[in-house]
Amino acid sequence: MLTVVPSDPQALTVPEVMTALKLSRSKVYDLIRSKQLPSYTSGRARRIPVDALRHYMQDRLEENAA
Repeated sequence: MLTVVPSDPQALTVPEVMTALKLSRSKVYDLIRSKQLPSYTSGRARRIPVDALRHYMQDRLEENAA
């Protein structure tokens, strides 16, 4: 049986977001709690959609450009 795994993930783990943004675990959870970074849980696993991360980063760029 062949299992297809997308090479481009649709959601990231908290550690993956920590690495991508170069932020601490507590700061990522602060962003999630404050609704600045949308996320969802599946069982006990917290996931952040890739599009939500892109949107967050774009918002930060626009804020700093002004």
